Amino acid sequence: MNAVNIARRQFLSQSGTTIAGSLILSPAILCSLTAAGEALNPPIVVFTKAYQMLNLDFEQSAAITAEAGLNGVDVPVRPKGEVEPEKVVDDLPRYAEALRRRKLSMPLLTTAITDASAPTETLLRTAKKVGAQFYRIGFIERAADAVKQVREVRAKLKDLAALNKDLGITALAQNHSPSGHTYLGGDLNELQALVEGFDPAQIGVAFDIGHALIVHKDRWRQPFERIKPHLKAAYIKDASMNGRWVPFGTGDLGQSGYFKLLREMQYHAPISLHLEYKWEQNGKNRESLLKALKESSGVLRQWLASA
Repeated sequence: MNAVNIARRQFLSQSGTTIAGSLILSPAILCSLTAAGEALNPPIVVFTKAYQMLNLDFEQSAAITAEAGLNGVDVPVRPKGEVEPEKVVDDLPRYAEALRRRKLSMPLLTTAITDASAPTETLLRTAKKVGAQFYRIGFIERAADAVKQVREVRAKLKDLAALNKDLGITALAQNHSPSGHTYLGGDLNELQALVEGFDPAQIGVAFDIGHALIVHKDRWRQPFERIKPHLKAAYIKDASMNGRWVPFGTGDLGQSGYFKLLREMQYHAPISLHLEYKWEQNGKNRESLLKALKESSGVLRQWLASA
């Protein structure tokens, strides 16, 4: 059984209980987790960094997610995030309960975690209790000697992998390389060096096709094939290869062939939808955000259906 199908089974088994253990999945999510060989129709959750621009509370965040027709959220649990790490024990269950009442899930978290320290364990135990199956680790600025840095980071990941195994949760490393920063693993070959040899159930990859298109242009497929066994979550935002984030359907993602690859992999884990383009230029308000969510997820579903 491949890593993606294992993730699918974990998502089904661990996302369908009550708030005491985790969240209740909506019928839409259950239907989307289809058997191998059927249409590409994974659950779509939204990375709620965009919600912070409007200072939405947990009830408001859950409400707009449901109204947009999405399946749940990918929550920033980091300093200045939607949930502050020091408040996670109280706030994450409250957020999860607001979602549960609308039959939404919280399969993903985005964190600043880089080691297995005591605060990390507290955060992850709380995340597990509310149904999160995956968490993205924090970004690490790339050092001059990246080869040495990879070895040092892998030593920390070894301890983190042991904690993840104990808790039954998966850390995700993302290929992230925004303008003005050089993060370790932003290059897919470097990302492979970070995660290879680890059990994907403990240390996986959140593959960001947008960043891959910007960094590798049309040469992203070969390194993608090498990290594919570790793929646990797909981050989706449209981009042009010249380095710009654009509204869904106006960039190079739709012609990349990526969704066909996901279908061939029988991908059923969550997709995290990211609003990185300037959706707020038409008004920094709930109406504009809801419009962006509906339009972006609509294009994404067209890509999935035609894969």
